[in-house]
Amino acid sequence: MKQVAWITGASSGIGEEICRQLAKKGLKLILSSRNEEKLLELKNSLPNADEHLIVPLDLEHSDDFPEVVKQTLSETKRIDFLYNCGGLSQRAEASETSLEVDRRIMEINYFGTIALTKAVLPYMQEQKSGHIIAISSIAGKFGFYLRSAYSASKHAIQGFFESLLLEEAKNNISVTIAFPGKINTPISMSALGKDGKAHGEMDHNQKTGMPVEECVSILLKAVEKKKKEVLIGNKEINAVTLKRFFPRLFWKIIAKQSAT
Repeated sequence: MKQVAWITGASSGIGEEICRQLAKKGLKLILSSRNEEKLLELKNSLPNADEHLIVPLDLEHSDDFPEVVKQTLSETKRIDFLYNCGGLSQRAEASETSLEVDRRIMEINYFGTIALTKAVLPYMQEQKSGHIIAISSIAGKFGFYLRSAYSASKHAIQGFFESLLLEEAKNNISVTIAFPGKINTPISMSALGKDGKAHGEMDHNQKTGMPVEECVSILLKAVEKKKKEVLIGNKEINAVTLKRFFPRLFWKIIAKQSAT
């Protein structure tokens, strides 16, 4: 029986590229995002297109996730991998960001992600196997300009999934947390500004970032090795080591970095 992977945020960026690379490896995919039209285009472009399943999901509205998962599993019979890639970024100073925007980013990036994970988890526990992947960010390791809510949500992701990997080891369920740095994806386009409107610009940090194909290749190798975490990017990921061992130097350097 083919392995089954569920990917959220599948209509763009890292999520889309994960779908392309996993489909080439012969996995059966469950494609999820809010944009059903883009999911259909993606599905039709993949090898063995008829095998893959489209399940539209809005991470901001997660109350029906248990039923959605139940219906999906009635078709696929199992789920071997859950790639939590869906989410929103931010481009606004904390003092200017409405609390509504803070809540929305946390609802999508954190609560939506863990809601789907909790809905899938009982089936993996019953299988006594499974692998859950959480796409965090280098902003989940330290705060950064214009990212207060986004960074907070990614810090929360780290705490939840590190706890989960300890708890579910007894059920043969693995967890990998990925911390991408500057990756060439359109994430900045949909990032929320202080008023909740989309940033609408492709930032320099994304334009000049690691190609998404390379990022996903590194991620999938880490998943194959069942690594608990993986940092992905170019020289910017060295900031994590710098913060740990040379914090005073870290703060001097990070303060001079461009926010976009």
